[in-house]
Amino acid sequence: MSVLDRYRKSALMPSPEEALPGREVPITKPGQHTVLGTSMAPPFPEGMEQVLFGMGCFWGAERKFWQVDGVYTTAVGYSGGYTPNPKYEEVCSGATGHNEVVLVVFDPAKVSFATLLKVFWESHNPTEGMSQGYDVGTQYRSGIYCFGDDQLAEAQASREVFQRVLAEKKSRLPAITTEIVAAGPFYYAEPYHQQYLDKNPQGYCGLGGLGLNCGLDG
Repeated sequence: MSVLDRYRKSALMPSPEEALPGREVPITKPGQHTVLGTSMAPPFPEGMEQVLFGMGCFWGAERKFWQVDGVYTTAVGYSGGYTPNPKYEEVCSGATGHNEVVLVVFDPAKVSFATLLKVFWESHNPTEGMSQGYDVGTQYRSGIYCFGDDQLAEAQASREVFQRVLAEKKSRLPAITTEIVAAGPFYYAEPYHQQYLDKNPQGYCGLGGLGLNCGLDG
């Protein structure tokens, strides 16, 4: 069995040694955001902060965040794995270890990190492990990839708050499976994925929350 067949639609993460080799050259050069009109690539304006969110298919997740006031730009891509500069088909094979994520660049003077965390927790089901709805595979796992210790601590605390809410309201749900770690390399996805639901308003969106207030003051 090839590494591509072994990990496709699987809950198994490849080891660094098993992951696809990737490439040295990025697969794309990001341009302008089709909705916000801002650059998707650094350098970003002074004072901006960044975070990466994994919530299942990144098309609908990106739209959630570009609609938030105070967000400077968003972009979809791949992070949390091993393969450098992966292609979409490679990520979907499960053999890169990457997650489909949204880069959110925001102005903390206009929108708080807590507000973004509230959007994250309430827009998907963070208890599903390596899937989100009908989308199955390690690339659809719930994750927050943080820039700095302050973000990491706030994200971890928010997980505990929402876990208490779930315990009170939805006792039969499993525990939250969201991974919350320091951000590693982010690789921009192919141009046709960027702002996909702006270019294709009737396109697929698999996002679905639990219908609960996560307990944060966003």
